[in-house]
Amino acid sequence: MTVATPATTAVRLDKWLWAARFFPTRALAAQAIEANKVWVNGQRAKPARHLAVGDQLSIRVGFELFAVTVLILAKQRRPAAEARLFYEESEESKTRRQQEQEMRQQAKNVFGIGAPAVAGRPNKRDRRKIIAFARKGEHHEKD
Repeated sequence: MTVATPATTAVRLDKWLWAARFFPTRALAAQAIEANKVWVNGQRAKPARHLAVGDQLSIRVGFELFAVTVLILAKQRRPAAEARLFYEESEESKTRRQQEQEMRQQAKNVFGIGAPAVAGRPNKRDRRKIIAFARKGEHHEKD
């Protein structure tokens, strides 16, 4: 496992988030940071901010909110099993995420919220319905 040496006491925030597998690319990690979805020690951060061991991170990925403490400063992306060793998630965060996931599942079951959208392009019948719907509001005057 390649981690920061004692001489290297900091790693860029976007690189660490990517290495810890919170985001699939550094670009997406940087976008999340710029969108204020990642906070370091209770403060907004920039992608180039350097992390140190012991920093507290609040990370929002989709519906999930992670509250983690940095344990290892990683220089490279590692397999998921190793990446989980880079941080420690608080018990409060784990239980909150589990409760929120159960609530979303219940809402999906009861209200049908979160059902996947139909994928792909509209077929001929769908296009005709779209055109008919768009024309409902039009008023044609005879010349």
